[in-house]
Amino acid sequence: MLLLIFCLFIAIIVIQFFYYVIVFGKFSFAKPQNETPKKIPISVIVCAKNEEENVQNFIPLLAEQNYPHFEIVLIDDASSDGTLDIFEAFEKQYSNIKLVKVENNEAFWGSKKFALTLGIKAAKYEYLLFTDADCYPTSKDWITKMSSQFTQQKNIILGYGAYEKIAGSFLNKLIRFETLLSATQMFAWAKFGKPYTGVGRNMAYKREEFFKTNGFIDHMKIRSGDDDLFINQAADKSNTTICYLPDSFTYSKPKTSFKEWFIQKRRHVSTAGHYKGFDKTQLGLFYISQLFFLILPIILLVFQYQWIVVVSLIGFRYLFTWITMGFAAGKLKEKDVIYWFPIIEMVLIFNQLNVFISNTFKKPVHWK
Repeated sequence: MLLLIFCLFIAIIVIQFFYYVIVFGKFSFAKPQNETPKKIPISVIVCAKNEEENVQNFIPLLAEQNYPHFEIVLIDDASSDGTLDIFEAFEKQYSNIKLVKVENNEAFWGSKKFALTLGIKAAKYEYLLFTDADCYPTSKDWITKMSSQFTQQKNIILGYGAYEKIAGSFLNKLIRFETLLSATQMFAWAKFGKPYTGVGRNMAYKREEFFKTNGFIDHMKIRSGDDDLFINQAADKSNTTICYLPDSFTYSKPKTSFKEWFIQKRRHVSTAGHYKGFDKTQLGLFYISQLFFLILPIILLVFQYQWIVVVSLIGFRYLFTWITMGFAAGKLKEKDVIYWFPIIEMVLIFNQLNVFISNTFKKPVHWK
């Protein structure tokens, strides 16, 4: 039995090496990204529901972007607070803002996808850039940097949506490392020719890609997934690229309690169950290899079975994962979380298990 566990542990190390070095390395060890500034007209689309404080602060940052031809499509998804009033004030203040008012529809009650569909149809321009109401760009060149990656072939751009840093908060480091890991996976698989997800906080695509898949129609009944399910369906190696230029990032305010973050993760994980078969398999295999890497060596070390080899393999695994994630963190400006890597990784692995168990017995709540 111990021999079998030992062989399984070696297989786990091989799987982990494949993911971190072969796949994730496509992004982590990539050269700095080139950019070719474009002057294509862009429609920036923001969908909001009960976000009065965020939109008051962040919409001016979008309106003041240093880009020659763009509009901002503000979608109020039947807000019950002052969001609509603020949007109407912005519409009067800025000539390039267009307001889309969405009323509750019995067939699409509380559906962000329905609201986004109306906004996409109302957009003046063919190239669409998306962010969330609680996000803001890192610079006035956000549109310039994201649009620079469009080409005749590449009509889908996957960007990085980061979270603000909170000094002295372990939860904040946990959230940002998980975001870093997810982005590394997203970017790496896209460079590998297998794009599978995107984040609505920062992504762009040409409107024709939206209509090629009939929009969100195939997953309209799934409350979440306006970003990742659409990308999972529409993206492929020929039409998709990534953008990791520093000025292309957006930032959001992170959750400040573990309970709120746990609920958020439950929503995200539940959506992944609707991905294509290959994508579910590779994500599942990665997580299983993460979990078994923690469990199997404990058993072997308790019985002191080949303990020198086991310890050496543990060290080797942490070496290549730390290097890979370190390079990724450098590209995405998240270096400080790497110092906590082993501890954060263990917490994330068991939290993921908790999310899976929780979602098995009760479905999470989506949108507001």
